[in-house]
Amino acid sequence: MRDGFGVRLSLLFMADKWGSAMISNGFKQQTTLMLDIFSSLFVFAVGLALLAVVVIYIIDVTQKTHAIRRNYPVIGRFRYFFEHLGEFFRQYFFAMDREEMPFNRAQRSWVYRAAKNIDNTVAFGSTRDLRPPGTILFANCPFPGLDRDSVATPALTIGPDCLYPYTAKSLFNISGMSYGAISKPAVQALSYGALKVNCWLNTGEGAISPYHLESGCDLVFQIGTAKYGVRDSEGDLSDKKLREVSAIEQVRMFEIKLSQGAKPGKGGILPAAKITPEIAAIRGIPQDQDSLSPNRHEDINSDGELLDMIDRVRRVTGKPVGFKMVLGHVKWLDRFFAEIVARGPASAPDFITLDSADGGTGAAPMSLIDYMGLSIKESLPALVDKLNEYGLRDRVKVIVSGKLVTPADLAWALCMGADFMTSARGFMFSMGCVQALQCNKNTCPTGIATHNPKLQRGLVSELKSERVKHYVENMLHEVGMIAHSCGVKEPRQLRRTHARMVMEDSRSIALDALYPDVVKRDE
Repeated sequence: MRDGFGVRLSLLFMADKWGSAMISNGFKQQTTLMLDIFSSLFVFAVGLALLAVVVIYIIDVTQKTHAIRRNYPVIGRFRYFFEHLGEFFRQYFFAMDREEMPFNRAQRSWVYRAAKNIDNTVAFGSTRDLRPPGTILFANCPFPGLDRDSVATPALTIGPDCLYPYTAKSLFNISGMSYGAISKPAVQALSYGALKVNCWLNTGEGAISPYHLESGCDLVFQIGTAKYGVRDSEGDLSDKKLREVSAIEQVRMFEIKLSQGAKPGKGGILPAAKITPEIAAIRGIPQDQDSLSPNRHEDINSDGELLDMIDRVRRVTGKPVGFKMVLGHVKWLDRFFAEIVARGPASAPDFITLDSADGGTGAAPMSLIDYMGLSIKESLPALVDKLNEYGLRDRVKVIVSGKLVTPADLAWALCMGADFMTSARGFMFSMGCVQALQCNKNTCPTGIATHNPKLQRGLVSELKSERVKHYVENMLHEVGMIAHSCGVKEPRQLRRTHARMVMEDSRSIALDALYPDVVKRDE
């Protein structure tokens, strides 16, 4: 019995050892097989990489376009790669908070936090250098009003003598960004955000899309040089189309676009890559080629013709009409306003939108972006002074635009005499723009300036509309704080005496001394 039991134990022990050996051998064989596969793949990958290097080497030494690649094949390509990466490294790692262009990190951070409606206070001290000439400072009052003394900024009526005047509720509004330059969800976010905060939304020159109309917000219809949305089959301005657009109750005003900050003297540019079938249908343009607007209105070639166009649009629509421009010659204002005085104040535009030479765009030649037109710092006081000189200041409202995204920008503009301020890029930041500088490539990583559905997916319009709302609310709240610190009850009471500009000797001078008030000239 015991012998039989021992035999069985021995057999079981031997079977266990034999099974373990079999499993061990199988595992070793499997491991060896996997190592063989991986090593083969590695050798294949190395071989493929070497083959690619050889191919690139041959391409580089035989091509004649790039000298660096021809002289330094393969490694010369890294120069272009690092040059591309440099944009992003400078933005996120090397640039200081206040030195980046076109908008520095401090500006963008303020907008981001305002749009998210989170704490926007800072600690320790300002990182803003107050010494450079041109720096704006606000003059605080020794005995500012208490919070309970402040009043809401009253609404302001534009075109009171029009059949359908427009009473605008907000100091701060959304500048022209056309559907095409920006995406469907971006337009929807702006539209619903504008409704929530009672500001207007400018359509841009690309006509009205269904997404502008979705929310029911107030719209300013921009008539560009191509007259998208109000043109006949020949491309001329159509009274019939004007009536159709003006019949839309949401359309409160019409803005004739003469020139834009980033490209005065150049019409709108919409690259073919960003033209979808829907955009082509809305604009009435081909889908397979760049959409290039004329560099000016072909039917406006003089001061008189501009006034005639304003009168025509106002007469057909019954709504306030103005124009948008970048100022190049201050003396032109004398000639233009003299023409208005000769015709009578009723012939004047209901508003002038003044853009700055450093305004934004989706696409423009660098020579125009960098060198053409006057900055808003120079052109705004010139425009306001000339309106006063010709007795037209009460008749013509001034809307200012161009690289103004913070409360200090709005406060300065109000000190200089503006009635309203509009922004495009500020609202792009509020929707999440990271200043990737790819607006013209249909590759915007945040979905704002692209029509790629995969990229648009990242922009949730319901959420971003709330951020648009918060941006306006916090902008108005903080410009109100500046006004109270200066001793006035609401922002439109700010005057040139409330701000100062740093000069070459690092001392500041009050803006009312630098730009004395101009009285109406004798008739």
